[in-house]
Amino acid sequence: MSANETDDDARDWLAAELEDALDEDYELEMSEPALSLAIREIYKRKHPSTIDRKTYFRALLTLQAELIKLQDWVQHTGEKVLVIFEGRDSAGKGGVIKRITQRLNPRVCRVVALTKPSEKERTQWYFQRYVPHLPSGGEIVLFDRSWYNRSGVERVMGFATPEQVEQFFQDVPEFERMLVRSGIRLIKYWFSITDEEQQLRFLMRIHDPLKQWKLSPMDLQSRVRWERYTKAKEETFERTNIPDAPWFIVEGNDKKRARLNCIRHLLDQIPYEDVPGEEITLPDRVFNPDYERRTLPPELYVPSRY
Repeated sequence: MSANETDDDARDWLAAELEDALDEDYELEMSEPALSLAIREIYKRKHPSTIDRKTYFRALLTLQAELIKLQDWVQHTGEKVLVIFEGRDSAGKGGVIKRITQRLNPRVCRVVALTKPSEKERTQWYFQRYVPHLPSGGEIVLFDRSWYNRSGVERVMGFATPEQVEQFFQDVPEFERMLVRSGIRLIKYWFSITDEEQQLRFLMRIHDPLKQWKLSPMDLQSRVRWERYTKAKEETFERTNIPDAPWFIVEGNDKKRARLNCIRHLLDQIPYEDVPGEEITLPDRVFNPDYERRTLPPELYVPSRY
């Protein structure tokens, strides 16, 4: 095979890989047919125009390529990166986390999404359950909600006493300073959406069987307590926006722009650079003329139904 033929094959293969990657993103973006047409039409009328799909995917793939460079740099240097994602229910935290981790090595970049504390954990120091999940050297950890549950949902829903909330506000700045002093790069994002946008997203989830799992009784109560959550958010910013670990607000009404803006901002916060790497070459296949491949019984195979 000539060098030109090899190059052509490589280009064809890369084009196929790109097409496959785009298909994967289309699956994530796709509106399921079960979604109520009436709700979808209301959403389209109310929602601002967004980036066209082609522009969005090009920008997303470019940013994801940079995330791979960031990952390699973190692994090479032994850096510790911790990113906190907070915000109202349905604000888009999960969507951006999916796009960040989509092409990264799960051994380097992992997501922490803790459930409600156990009886034992309720007796512990409040931050204790989060400490085991902090990044080690060469790791990126994304917290899908964090210790800020105490000043948000726990406070608003009455799961924490006023004394516990006050103690949290006194402790958290020093706790985060300790993390930063230990060498952890701590970045905090708050995803912000309007009252009307949250209502529309909740309605779409209610009318879509494939998304109803995203709605918990706590989420529904957040609609009732919108103003309380707003006051809790404002005090959280006022008392925990410290120079060592400032808050960054992501405008989330437009999901696509929110994802791109957040990922670009995250990349800008870290002075990563290309790291030296060994050239990868595919070794020659070793052929043993005496080897005969066994025929495996058909019942071991998954049926080809598609």
